[in-house]
Amino acid sequence: MWIPTPIYERIPQFWFLLGLLFFATGLYLGFEFALSFWYLAVGVACCSYGAGIFLVRLAHRGSPKAAQRSAVAENSREEAAPVEVEPAESPYSEPAHAE
Repeated sequence: MWIPTPIYERIPQFWFLLGLLFFATGLYLGFEFALSFWYLAVGVACCSYGAGIFLVRLAHRGSPKAAQRSAVAENSREEAAPVEVEPAESPYSEPAHAE
C-alpha cells in the first residue's frame, strides 16, 4: 500500500511532535505520578525515531548540490567521450564527365 507523498514526507515531523507531546505530558503530570517516567521515556524515544527517519532520508537522498555536481560530471564525461562517426555514403552519385 502506497502512502500519499504529502503524508510520507511529514512522517518524521509527526513522530517528533508525538514525542514532544509525550514529554510535555510527562512533565505536566509531575514526578509524583508513577507513569510520568514512562511518558518521558516514550517521548524521548519518539523524538529520536523521528530525527532518525529524517537523517536516514537526508543521507539517502543526498544534498542537492552533490546531486547537481554528479549530474554535471556525468554530462561532461559523455561530452568528452570520443565519438567515431563513419562517413555515410551519399545516395547521389556524381555524374560522369564526358569530355
